[in-house]
Amino acid sequence: MGSFITDLKNSFNKGSIYIQFIYVNAGVFIVTSLLGILWMLFNRDGASVLQYLELPAWTVRFVKQPWSLLTYMFMHAGILHLLFNMLWLYWFGQMFLSLFSAKHFRGLYLLGGVCGGLLYMLAYNVFPYFSDSLYYSYLLGASASVLAIVVATAVRAPEYRVNFMFIGTVRLKYVALFMVVTDLLFMTSGNAGGHIAHLGGALAGWWFASGLSRGHDATAWINRGLDWFSGGLSFRRRSKKPKMEIHYGDKAKDYNYNARKKQQSEEIDRILDKLKKSGYNSLTTEEKKSLFDASKK
Repeated sequence: MGSFITDLKNSFNKGSIYIQFIYVNAGVFIVTSLLGILWMLFNRDGASVLQYLELPAWTVRFVKQPWSLLTYMFMHAGILHLLFNMLWLYWFGQMFLSLFSAKHFRGLYLLGGVCGGLLYMLAYNVFPYFSDSLYYSYLLGASASVLAIVVATAVRAPEYRVNFMFIGTVRLKYVALFMVVTDLLFMTSGNAGGHIAHLGGALAGWWFASGLSRGHDATAWINRGLDWFSGGLSFRRRSKKPKMEIHYGDKAKDYNYNARKKQQSEEIDRILDKLKKSGYNSLTTEEKKSLFDASKK
């Protein structure tokens, strides 16, 4: 058992950011499912407890559990719900990291979830159509976050070709467009809240990708907050009197290192300019590899 947990920790630490988010979602699903079974064995209603982690449509209830705007995007209603969301996150997570950074992924996952949740609550509290279900409706799932990743990737590389079984090759822009149109058509279906949240996530993905091309990073404030929080945790773990580290180096090594870093930075800037002007398919294999390697740093 100890070696299994160690292997999981190593796999999590070595995995890409989208793999880590898949681990977190799967872990939350397993823990909450086991808790639900445990409560059921004692004839307790576990669903009512877990609703404190789901996002309520009614704003009065939301005020009592504001953390649910974040926690809901890691909750899932069943194994198939989890499976499909994680498959999409896995497929598009790889493409996203070939175009953007791991920090962008982290920030956009949360931004997409927040925008999806806010649009969900807004729609349920504004439109009379939802008045009958307002007081008992809850939202859960990573779909809004996943759609933000999909749309951002499509905005940056619209001509990228995706292969689907039984369908063939489809350009990424049409994949994203199909998903958005489907959500618009099903806004009044049995899963209306989910489709509305998807649209919020899609808007977040478009906002991020289009803004980044103009020099504005919509995820910057989220990443600053996460960095501050993780920095505070790291600071607490440090000893009060850390040992002083003394590094000896020569100027020649420093100069060569800085020159290499400058050359690599200029090369990435050149590739990004080419990507912006001509699209993802215009890049050579080496350029795609360089962009992918840089996104993991």
